[in-house]
Amino acid sequence: MIDTGPARAALQALTTEARAQQHLGLADRLDKAASGTRAPQGNTRARSATIPASVEGSLVQVNARRKLKDLVLPPHATMEIREFIDEYAEITLLRSHGLEPRHKVLLVGPPGTGKTSLAEVFASELELPFLVVRYDGLIASYLGETATRLRKLTDYVSQRPCVVFFDEFDTVGKERGDAQETGEIKRVVSSLLLQMDSIPSHCVIVCATNHPELLDRAVWRRFELRLEVPLPGRDEIAQWFRRLVKDFGSKCNVSEKNFVDSLIGKNFSDIESFTLDIRRKIVLSRGSVSPDQAIQAALVKLEHRKSHLGEAENRQPSDSSNSSHSASTKKNQRRKKDDSASGTLI
Repeated sequence: MIDTGPARAALQALTTEARAQQHLGLADRLDKAASGTRAPQGNTRARSATIPASVEGSLVQVNARRKLKDLVLPPHATMEIREFIDEYAEITLLRSHGLEPRHKVLLVGPPGTGKTSLAEVFASELELPFLVVRYDGLIASYLGETATRLRKLTDYVSQRPCVVFFDEFDTVGKERGDAQETGEIKRVVSSLLLQMDSIPSHCVIVCATNHPELLDRAVWRRFELRLEVPLPGRDEIAQWFRRLVKDFGSKCNVSEKNFVDSLIGKNFSDIESFTLDIRRKIVLSRGSVSPDQAIQAALVKLEHRKSHLGEAENRQPSDSSNSSHSASTKKNQRRKKDDSASGTLI
């Protein structure tokens, strides 16, 4: 067993070089050899072995559990994702023809439509580590520090197969032509574009945004797969209902149409929370509440909440303030008229 520092450093250098040349099998064997070296004695944290201190504040590794079959997506989105994943299953065939699999994905859609879950799906389906970028550790207040941290991050992820997720990507990918943005942000975007071009295909970059209009125009062409994730339609909500009923293992008398009508316009996050609440109610009841009763009660509660929200929207503050202002104006006019009659100048 090798236990010398120079030997360990040489193995790590060879591993990095092998990955850079796309010799992933050799790189994995070298990596295992390096990990078999005797570790120095002392109090070391286990997580430091996975993410080094240089990028520890900018990245966090998350356990990816969701599979593609767990999500309810429009057919075109499911097809696009399957094609993307299949490219990695045939990576040897692609490379034999001088081709590389696509590895940069942009997810666009309103909040709660499943963009984060989709990023997790890429990691779980490809069986790669799922690394999430933390902006609080990436963005610095000192001039040039953010670009330096970004370079360290991309240097690290480029050395190993993984999925890296940038949520709210417009935070670092903003339009450079915006006159309101500072020069520092523009430098960060320029650095980001250069770094993205240098990342090899064994590192999958997944970015998500709720505001595509804020992204720099040069950012868009970096992504080989640009996927819109819309709010669920009637078909997707109906699939949620069928899954829910199937899991209960009994016949459900609740109308699928009523279920869909009640949840239309909600995002996937809301629908998932809604169904989880039903499951909790059934479990906690210890058999005293049937699936039908739990679903009906949840739908009634949802409609009740909707009616309260509708009433709140109808009572707009602007209307009350306008009426208050109008009443105050009329009062002042009457006061002016009264004072004028008594000979007082206003």
